[in-house]
Amino acid sequence: MAAEGAAGPQAQGSAWDVFKAFLVLGLTSFGGPVAHLGYFREAFVARRAWLSEAAYGDLVALCQVLPGPASSQVGMGIGLHRAGLAGMAAAWTAFTLPSALLLAGFAAGLAVLQPSAETDWLLGLKAAAAAVVAQALIGMAKSLTPDLPRAALAVLGFFPLVLAPHPMTPVLVLLGGGALGWLFLKEDPNGAGEAPGTLNTLPRKGALAALAAFAALLALLPLAAIEGGPAAALIDKFYRAGSLVFGGGHVVLPLLQSEMVSTGFVSEADFLAGYGAAQAVPGPLFTFAAFLGYASEGAVTGPLGAALALIAIFLPSALLLLGVLPFWAGLRANAALRRGLAGVNAAVVGLLAAAFYDPVLLEGVKSLPAALIALGGLGALYFAKVPQWLVVAAAALAGAVLL
Repeated sequence: MAAEGAAGPQAQGSAWDVFKAFLVLGLTSFGGPVAHLGYFREAFVARRAWLSEAAYGDLVALCQVLPGPASSQVGMGIGLHRAGLAGMAAAWTAFTLPSALLLAGFAAGLAVLQPSAETDWLLGLKAAAAAVVAQALIGMAKSLTPDLPRAALAVLGFFPLVLAPHPMTPVLVLLGGGALGWLFLKEDPNGAGEAPGTLNTLPRKGALAALAAFAALLALLPLAAIEGGPAAALIDKFYRAGSLVFGGGHVVLPLLQSEMVSTGFVSEADFLAGYGAAQAVPGPLFTFAAFLGYASEGAVTGPLGAALALIAIFLPSALLLLGVLPFWAGLRANAALRRGLAGVNAAVVGLLAAAFYDPVLLEGVKSLPAALIALGGLGALYFAKVPQWLVVAAAALAGAVLL
């Protein structure tokens, strides 16, 4: 997947065309990342022919192993391929902005109404969050821990976050999972030897600069947070969370819970209410960051907090995509890398299980009616395949009636 052109991607269309196409998807793409990938394939491979089936498959494969929200990264990659860096920015903005505005608006409404943590419809939203996370946990366990060694890594990932909650605990769990996977897991041949598609990328010098920027920000932002005040502290929290999310959007839950709830920036009640609301809007789940940035009880809050949180949580994904894309064809054939990624993904299941236990289950299901709402929501999602937004709306209504 070599770079095409010496100065950057060869634009085949305009950023405005990319923006218009992705805005439609940002307004209508319900269903989570797997559904988003289906929408993207239909819109950009089958209907518009912006890229080939092989190139799309290769882009999806890369984004599945990079940290960050896979569907958003795929969208960025399509924008980059079509219209260069401006197209990448247009794709992200159009796909992300609708849900971010809705969730920031929800946070503003909570700030005005100031409902009690025990308000009936909020309790329904918390029960809905339990159903959604349970569905994600079941699906991820099936795909990421299909054998005993990887199931054991998931169990090892569960206990540290429950017994020693700290913002750095998820980082250590992921690093440990990667190391144990590299050392002990058998080679997984999936993805090796497949012919990559052709995608426009940055030149390799530009890619290396993006990787250097990613690493520098990850290392230096914690220091800036100490010296630079509340804005730098907020950016650091969301940048670190966006850098460490392996395995899908729901995995951001334990990372943000550690960064925002454990440190007192957002109450558990608001956190779970916002997470429930995030299931009812189109677009990427990472826009939950806009809610948290707006609702933060720190010195930076409101629209500025929402904007900083949103940009910070997506920035690592963009830098990693730009940095790794030109080298992906060679990396995917590395057996040691695949073993390490398999270990990281197994540890991710343990992290999500820990977040499901605390705070989702402990805070969101405190009564028999709440448990019935959560179980009903899980059944609707898992067996009847009811859309998430409809389950969330029904759960809020059920909360208003039953709780």
